[in-house]
Amino acid sequence: MTKKISLTRYLVEQQRVDGHIPGDLRLLLEVVARSCKSISQAVNKGDLGGILGAADTENVQGEMQKQLDIIANEVLIEANEWGGHLAAMASEEMDSIYVVPNRYPQGEYLLMFDPLDGSSNIDVNVSIGTIFSVLKKPEGSPGVSEADFLQPGSQQVAAGYCVYGPQTTLVLTVGDGVVMFSLDREQGSFVLIKENVEIPADTKEFAINMSNMRHWDEPVKRYVDECLAGKEGPRGKDFNMRWVASMVADVHRILTRGGVFLYPWDKREPQKAGKLRLMYEANPMSWLVEQAGGAATNGQQRILDIQPTKLHERVSVILGSKNEVERITSYHGTL
Repeated sequence: MTKKISLTRYLVEQQRVDGHIPGDLRLLLEVVARSCKSISQAVNKGDLGGILGAADTENVQGEMQKQLDIIANEVLIEANEWGGHLAAMASEEMDSIYVVPNRYPQGEYLLMFDPLDGSSNIDVNVSIGTIFSVLKKPEGSPGVSEADFLQPGSQQVAAGYCVYGPQTTLVLTVGDGVVMFSLDREQGSFVLIKENVEIPADTKEFAINMSNMRHWDEPVKRYVDECLAGKEGPRGKDFNMRWVASMVADVHRILTRGGVFLYPWDKREPQKAGKLRLMYEANPMSWLVEQAGGAATNGQQRILDIQPTKLHERVSVILGSKNEVERITSYHGTL
C-alpha cells in the first residue's frame, strides 16, 4: 500500500527539501487547513447544529448573510490571529481589514478569504467552499493598512480553496503546481490524493448562468451560441453545460476534468466590472488555474495582472481550459 502523505509532511518538504516556502508560511497554511476542518464539521452538521438559514444581516456588498457565513468568518479569524504569522486579514464578509491585535505578535503575511463561497447553496445541501489567498506585506510599510492588500494576483505566495462536498477536499498552490488533499476523518488530517494537477487545453464543457443571457455582451453571446450549435455549428462538436452556482464547485470540476467557467460583465449593473470579487475569488482561483496549465482573463487582460484599486473590487471572470479561454478573449478583440 502506498504510504499516505499528510498535508503537514507535504508542506514540510516544500519548505525543507525544495525550499519553495519559508517556515512561517508553512505554519500559516496549516492553520488555514485546520480552520477548514472546523468549517467542514459545521457544514456537515447542518440542521443538526441549528446553524442553517439566514442571519438577518448584510455583508459589505449588500448581500444577505447566512449563519454559516458568519460562523466560517469567525473561525478563520480566531484561528489565525494569534499565531504570529499574519499582520492582517481581509474577508468578503467584513467592511475593512482586520489587523492582528497588539496582544499578539504580528507576522509578515496578509490573508484574504471568502469564508463560505456559494452560501446560497447551504440550505439545499449542495457543495460550497472556502477560498483563500496569501500575500506578503510590502517591505518598509509602517504598520498595516488597506493599501498593503492592493497587490496584483501575480504577487500571491499561496492560494487555495476547500470544497465541502461528498468529500472535503483542499486544493493548494504555493507556486509549484497544484495539489489536492482529501480530509481523512478517521485520521483527522488532510491526505495527499493528487499532485501536478493539469487542466486539459481543450474541452467540451462550459459553465455559465444561462438565465442572464439577455444581459450579456456580444462576445459572450457569440461564444455560447457557438457551443450550443453543436456538431452542426462552427465548433464542430457538441458541448455540455454545467452550472453549480458555487464558484468553488465549478472550478473544482474544471481542475478535475477540464472545462471553462464564465461569470462575465453584464448590462444589469453596467457600472460594475463584474460580479465576482477580484481579491477573494478571482485572484486565488486564477492562480490555481494557471498553475494547472489553464488560463484566466477578464475578457481584456490576464486577471493576475490587474492592479486592484479597492479591497472589494469586482471583476469579470473567464477561466479554465487554455484554448477556450483564449478563444473567448479573442472575441473581445484583445488577442
